Parts: sequence; structure tokens; C-alpha cells
Amino acid sequence: MLEKINETVAFLRQKGITGPEAGVILGTGLGGLTTHISGTIEIDYKDIPHFPVSTVEGHAGRLIYGDFGGKKIVAMKGRFHYYEGYQPEQIAFPIRVLKHLGIKYLFLSNAAGGVNPDFHIGDIMIIRDHINLIPNPLIGRNDSRIGARFPDMSQPYDKKLIDMAVIIAARNNITVRKGVYLGTTGPTFETPAEYKFFRIIGADSVGMSTVTEVIAARHMGLPVFGVSIITDLGVEGKIEYVTHALVQREAEKAEKLMTIIMTELISEL
Repeated sequence: MLEKINETVAFLRQKGITGPEAGVILGTGLGGLTTHISGTIEIDYKDIPHFPVSTVEGHAGRLIYGDFGGKKIVAMKGRFHYYEGYQPEQIAFPIRVLKHLGIKYLFLSNAAGGVNPDFHIGDIMIIRDHINLIPNPLIGRNDSRIGARFPDMSQPYDKKLIDMAVIIAARNNITVRKGVYLGTTGPTFETPAEYKFFRIIGADSVGMSTVTEVIAARHMGLPVFGVSIITDLGVEGKIEYVTHALVQREAEKAEKLMTIIMTELISEL
């Protein structure tokens, strides 16, 4: 694994991607943040050695490097999912590459269903913890050069970054929620009974990504900040027919506010 990581890192450095301070992963309908990155270098995933390729509408499949919030960042415009047929270690691979490129922080966003009855469509939820129902990317032989066999997960999402984001949101009159994200395999949206179960076990939002990436990041000691955009509701009495197009549309509506928080948060690192 480390040999493949090093090959990919060497390729990206040859393309001019050097010294990024943060990595950003953008979920369904949230790729517009990349328009705020200046001085960019863009590389299609298909051209990057050992990289998976995005197959989902709303995931452009492009690595973008440049200036954002006064810092050098690498953004993934589109991510990979278990339901696409990728194994967890393949989903984790880009996170390991970003770490070895030099990032010191990882920022993630996703579109999610809200199971907290106090949530509304369009809400921005800062992720304070998660429940993982996707196979763990660390299953199998561990390479101690990458991370510990049994990584601690008592703080999967960095408390300092969360506190900073709350202050930034208040300063910009942006209402934010905080909650627990639950990751499922997908690709089906949840049944009413599943929504109810997820709420009972402590979830506030549910989606089909993020948790695998966070586990990989924490395995390597990377601090993580994550947000969910609530694009549909899984609350009894409020459950409606959901499509991928609807999720994309609602995510795009809230993207501007999320970008404000991400920009100022990265600038204050």
C-alpha cells in the first residue's frame, strides 16, 4: 500500500502539487466550492496512478490544487463510495495520498438525510461524531508505517475546529446544527423503519459516505472537520419521495453558506 501511495504522491508533485496545508472532500452537489480556489492545477482522477474513478452524477472526478482562504489546499471534487463497488481500502486510498502530500487537516462535506425531528431541509449540520455501518477500511493486515493497528476514535472530529466553525457561523449570521452522522452502504435511500432505527441509536443525519474517509484520516493522525447539508428528511410524517437529483438541488442551495464557513475556517488555521 505505501509503495502505491508514494507512486501517486510522486506523480502529483511532478504536476506541481506541493505543500498543501489542507485537504477538502466535496460531496454530492457541493463541488461549487472549487470555483473559489485560485491559481488552480486540475487533474482528472482517471489520469492519477492508482486512483479510483467517480461514477456518480454530481461527482466531477477531479483533483484541484490552489489557493483557498489564504492557504494552499487540495480539493477532491467528487468522492468514492462503497456502493460503487469500491472496497473500503480503495475509498481510503486518496485520503492517505493527501496525508503524504503534506496536508495537516482534512475537511469533508456531504449531502445527508435528516433524522433529527428538529432539522429542516437546507440546514447545515457540523458533524461532532459518527456511527459507521460500512465495512471498516482498516480490516486486514496493518502497515505500521501508515498508522497504528488500533487507532483511537474518541475524537473523530476535531473539537477545536468545531468550536472555531461555530464562532465563524455566528459571526456571519449562519445558523448551524451539531449532530451525529450515520454512514450506510447505500445505494438505496432508507426505509421509514430504517430512519426510525437510526434515530433510536443516536443519529441526527444519514448518508452513504464520509465515515470511511474519517477512519482513514484518524488512522494517520489527521484532524478532521465535517459538515452535512440536510437535503431530505427521514422523520415520521415528513418522509417524501427522494431522488438523487433532488438531493443535488438542495445541496447546491446551501453550498454558499457552507463555503463561507469553510473559507474562514481554513484561513484561520
